[in-house]
Amino acid sequence: MLQKEWTDGNGVTHLAGDSVDVDAATLAALQAEGIVSEQAGSGNGGGTKDGSEWVGPGGAEWVGPGSVQP
Repeated sequence: MLQKEWTDGNGVTHLAGDSVDVDAATLAALQAEGIVSEQAGSGNGGGTKDGSEWVGPGGAEWVGPGSVQP
């Protein structure tokens, strides 16, 4: 999640609070500059823009293709 306004390489401006998808090198550069923060729920299944947990493939409550049933 962006902590500060950022303009990407295509000239598109993203506002503070926006979530953007970037490659690993760009993410590292943005982290080094203090432009991004860790997103709530990152890791297992990821999170959403509002910080709530996303439950889907791989999530604890997911029942569907790829889920492991006891």
